Amino acid sequence: MAKVLGIGGVFFKAQDPAAVRDWYARVLGFDIHDWGGAIFKQPKGTTNWSPFAADTQYFAPSDAPFMINFIVDDIEGVLAKAAAEGVEALGQQDEGGMGRFAWLLDPAGVKIELWEPAKPSSEA
Repeated sequence: MAKVLGIGGVFFKAQDPAAVRDWYARVLGFDIHDWGGAIFKQPKGTTNWSPFAADTQYFAPSDAPFMINFIVDDIEGVLAKAAAEGVEALGQQDEGGMGRFAWLLDPAGVKIELWEPAKPSSEA
């Protein structure tokens, strides 16, 4: 049966795409290619797809009707890099079996969710 296998990309509008690309390169370490985007090979974790209620506050303080979740290998390291760039985390949470989460706002006002998946019990 033909079916979708996962998220193939995240695309969004920004008033200043060059500034947004630069922020993602500096703060989150994206390797931006000449064509203006980044490519990720996903060594661990899963891609989730989930519609939210129209009145959800989960994306706040962003006004965007979406949020982007990125899998990270070291959430503390990413947050330290962000802090060194003057970007303050909106919060952090440990979900035990799911892993650790933290949130940032990008310069376009989009809420970014960082997710460090829990290590399988054999790696813990």
